[in-house]
Amino acid sequence: MTPAFSAWRGRSSPSIPDRWRPALLVTAAVAIGWVGWSGHALTLPLAMLFPALWAWAPNRVTAAAVSMGYFLAASRGLPQGVAAFYAADIWPGLGLWIGASCLFVGVHAALWLRQPGWTRALRYLVAAVLMAFPPFGITGWAHPVTAAGVLFPGWGWWGLTAAVAVLLVMTTRAWSVMMIVLAGLWLWSAANPAQPALPAGWRGLDLSLGRSLGREHSLAYQDALAALVREQAINSARVVILPESALGFWTPTLEGFWINALRCSNVTLLAGAAVLERQGYDNVMVAISAGKASVLYRERMPVPVSMWQPWATWTGTGGGARAYFFANPVVKLAGIRVAPLICYEQLIVWPILQSMWFGAETIVATGNGWWTQGSSIIDIQKTNVTVWARLFAVPLAMSFNT
Repeated sequence: MTPAFSAWRGRSSPSIPDRWRPALLVTAAVAIGWVGWSGHALTLPLAMLFPALWAWAPNRVTAAAVSMGYFLAASRGLPQGVAAFYAADIWPGLGLWIGASCLFVGVHAALWLRQPGWTRALRYLVAAVLMAFPPFGITGWAHPVTAAGVLFPGWGWWGLTAAVAVLLVMTTRAWSVMMIVLAGLWLWSAANPAQPALPAGWRGLDLSLGRSLGREHSLAYQDALAALVREQAINSARVVILPESALGFWTPTLEGFWINALRCSNVTLLAGAAVLERQGYDNVMVAISAGKASVLYRERMPVPVSMWQPWATWTGTGGGARAYFFANPVVKLAGIRVAPLICYEQLIVWPILQSMWFGAETIVATGNGWWTQGSSIIDIQKTNVTVWARLFAVPLAMSFNT
């Protein structure tokens, strides 16, 4: 055991005074948050060290600081992304970044316990569950359990259970043994870096249209997308996927255009769009084929603040995207049960777990990430859905716009 770890575990150390321990813990939390959530699958298991740092905190204030350091480092792309989204300076983004961390920090600080043992482990379990499901799970980014797909590929629910067990043991005195186990699992995963397969005949198209995606209302824009889809059909694609918001506002006129555009094709298009309603709008995926079109999926969790604005409903002003939380976890497309995940849903835990619980056979992930340029947000989204697909051994199709 290294002197640093001895200092963190004990009340005193001949090499590192107690007064340095909080600073070391916070520094370590920032490091694992920064590196673990860099958008690379093999760094994700570093996030599983967070429970140990939380447990080694000498007091509740340090536990809060450790949680804050980890969460802010893991979500560091948010300020820059918000500034780009609103075309504003960085201050609104900084405010949202710090504000969004309050739930994570509050939950972990409130449940921290000084006394070691399984009571503390069970308290961490409560914190982990709270941050995985609404209402706290709405901002449950950077959840350490996401690393289950790296360490236990193909294990499904047993792998998820094993990952939770690892997290709990990391809060006990047996953490050093679990570190050895984690290292072994990581090496095995690094030696077997298999990626999820693409469903046969499915094509997810990545676009580079920036902020113009879905905001261009010309016929030429829709014609160009239709030509792209028909080109894939010629190349034997049965299902073509376009990114979030690709079609813009879904109207009867647009529906008629696309049905006509695909009338001589055997391809099915799954594309992002928005459906206007009296009190706001729905962020959706629509399915279009020769002769028919329908809204297949309504987003369960739009991006808080920028899209989902519940206060607008409470005040009667409306205008935000509606959240369907636990609705339509699985949809049927081309005879396959699909787990649809739009953008923000790829960063949190419950949407994918709910979909897999209801028997999803493949995952479809779409996003419109033009506003994330210069950050690792899209890389993190893609990594998240990839490791979930690995955990449950299901095919994965992705389509993103940058």
